[in-house]
Amino acid sequence: MKLEDLRDKIDSIDNKMLELLSERMEVVNAVGELKKHEKTPIYRPEREKAIIARLINQNSGLLNKEAIEAIFLEIFAVSRNLELAEKIAYLGPEGTFTHQAAESRFGAMSEYLSMNSISAVFKSVESKRAKYGVVPIENNTDGIVGETLDLLAHSNLKIVSELFLPIHQSFATKCEHLSEIKKIYSKDIVFGQCRNFLNDYNLKDVELIPVDSTAKAAKLAQTEENSAAICSHIAAKLYGVPILFENIEDNHSNKTRFIIISDFKNQISKNDKTSILAKLNNSNKPGSLVNFLSDFNNENINLTKIESRPMREGSFEYWFFIDFEGHFDQEKIKNVFKRHTSEIKWLGSYIKADSN
Repeated sequence: MKLEDLRDKIDSIDNKMLELLSERMEVVNAVGELKKHEKTPIYRPEREKAIIARLINQNSGLLNKEAIEAIFLEIFAVSRNLELAEKIAYLGPEGTFTHQAAESRFGAMSEYLSMNSISAVFKSVESKRAKYGVVPIENNTDGIVGETLDLLAHSNLKIVSELFLPIHQSFATKCEHLSEIKKIYSKDIVFGQCRNFLNDYNLKDVELIPVDSTAKAAKLAQTEENSAAICSHIAAKLYGVPILFENIEDNHSNKTRFIIISDFKNQISKNDKTSILAKLNNSNKPGSLVNFLSDFNNENINLTKIESRPMREGSFEYWFFIDFEGHFDQEKIKNVFKRHTSEIKWLGSYIKADSN
């Protein structure tokens, strides 16, 4: 078959795909009208997860798991925008990893609000200026994000979804040769995370200038001569700075867990996780934590995380941040909540994301 014939075949397939996508959007539009009357949330993480899992299981072609997920997450995002354009607040500025995490779930077409603090993200969703908020909650190297937990403790918003994002740093510059670079911009912590790269490429004596964010670093590298930035791929792309090297971080398994917050409760799926904050009434009594946790064991509930957090700075009273498998509406979990009504704050039940 000739090249031109193959291209004609691709064009024909594209035409069929467009027809099918248009047909899908018509059905989505009908679903949206029903949801308006029923006042149910448009974003349904458990439904999207189930669709992707089904498609991956029945796939027999050349598309891998990541490709299927990327394609259909974008289709879902376009569908949501067709139903109702809703704003997504995230910890900014543009080009941060939180921005990247938000786009990976809500697509490039959604309307995003870049906020200058995690607190501002919560306020935007609480005041209905945004329907969803995206914030980091923990990193496998640096640990829990205390501000996020503190805000969850005092907010009525719920975690409706989670995702894990690999944190890869890029070296971006307009310089053609490394010898031209006189200064490098990035966050102070990022310089430490890329120490081996800086040493290996004889950049340790170049002036390292810390800035507020890796996105700001990329912006500066775009405008200043003889400069470079260590930043995210999305920041380099956003500000038009050529990437010279990818994945320059020392720890290639570095990941951040992000959560999506909103004002609704997810329905039960087959793979749920629940997050709570627990403050024990008799925390000074020996064995109080063991007794509390034994109720989960008695109900055959698998705990996946437990971490302590001071209730306020300088305090010796602690919250316990706990993740466990299951949904708030399951009977065995309700039993635990009933026994500890005054000690548990429910933070949300949501689809368990693949940390890999």
